[in-house]
Amino acid sequence: MMVSPLLERIRRREAKVGVVGMGYVGLPLGMAFAEAGFPVTGLDVDTRKVENITKGVSYIKHIPSEPIQELTSKGKLKATTDFAKAREMDCIIICVPTPLTASREPDMSYIIKTGEALAPHVRPGQLFILESTTYPGTTDEVLKPLLEKNGLKAGVDFHLAFSPEREDPGNKNFNTKTIPKIVGGHTPACLEVAQALYASALKETVPVSSTRVAELAKLLENIFRCVNIAMVNEMKMLCDRMNIDVWEVIQAAGTKPFGFMPFYPGPGLGGHCIPIDPFYLTWKAREYEFHTKFIELAGEVNQQMPYYVVTRTMEALNKNKKTLNGAKVLCLGAAYKKDIDDMRESPSLRVISLLKEKGAEVEYHDPYVPRLEEGHGFHYTMQSVPLNPETLAQYDAVVILTDHSSIDYNQVVKHSQCVVDTRNACKNVGPGREKVTKA
Repeated sequence: MMVSPLLERIRRREAKVGVVGMGYVGLPLGMAFAEAGFPVTGLDVDTRKVENITKGVSYIKHIPSEPIQELTSKGKLKATTDFAKAREMDCIIICVPTPLTASREPDMSYIIKTGEALAPHVRPGQLFILESTTYPGTTDEVLKPLLEKNGLKAGVDFHLAFSPEREDPGNKNFNTKTIPKIVGGHTPACLEVAQALYASALKETVPVSSTRVAELAKLLENIFRCVNIAMVNEMKMLCDRMNIDVWEVIQAAGTKPFGFMPFYPGPGLGGHCIPIDPFYLTWKAREYEFHTKFIELAGEVNQQMPYYVVTRTMEALNKNKKTLNGAKVLCLGAAYKKDIDDMRESPSLRVISLLKEKGAEVEYHDPYVPRLEEGHGFHYTMQSVPLNPETLAQYDAVVILTDHSSIDYNQVVKHSQCVVDTRNACKNVGPGREKVTKA
């Protein structure tokens, strides 16, 4: 087994770290290593990101520009589109997207393209870590053969590991440095080196016995949320039938000091992980002749929520003797959750599309998303409209899809003809509560 001098370079903070994919995961991770004293280079095919990092400018709302500028000015953080620079790196961490295909199967194209781009530059003694959320076996079955194309072997000539990303954009209680880091190595020696790297920059590491355990742990985390959100979304639809406030029910149940964890309903699932990851496991399970009924049922419930929101909007309009076809509708919030600019898999886009398909004239407002672009199944280009009493009064219905903290919901209810609230944002409004339909 290879004995690598890389451990000493890591302990002295001399190891050069490369991060492939400088998005919501890669940028804060690269900054964490740079702040710990490592020289970091971001590799990305997006020239805009590379240019912004070089200028010290943030392109992600919850990450300020100042720390980026400080790191770049000290030469600790750089960025490039030239993947040949990977040969100079000691440790390369891959943080590329893993979406689904149109048929809801894993799309490995980003990992494959990254592996192919890195393959010519693999040299003895390097460490490669995959962070992209994926099915068990990806590190061994997809990435490893690509990196071994030039004859070098994982676990013998270079180190290989998997460590799932655990980013939660906008979370003020946890960040890249403080969230425990699961690490699984291709061999025990690979694990030792990968764990040493993360331990040099992050607060806590959690070693596991293999890359497959680490890959499945990430899926379990997100499937847990997916299934529980589906359960509470179904409960919400039942509560509407029974004329019971599901939010009050959840609040009451949440007073139990053991055995209950509150989850909250919404217009659908958003973010890169929870709407996508369960399908990675259901796809892989078929290889073992296993049908994941529970997971797939949860996916079906959550995928139906945008349709339910549209139905509730129709019912709210009916109370005012109006139809959805031809109605002017304002959607409040486009990001997938409050107080961020992250649009990945946002259910707002599906709700907007469905409303338009039903004949509604739809506009939107989001203080963090000034423009919606066509793509990823969304077929419209839209601009965020101003939010004020005059504009609110023009709409037949206002649908709250993202409960941004900066929005005054008392004013929204006061000046709107009717409000459809999918996030319980209007729970504390004063006069005008009769205008609000919960969805």
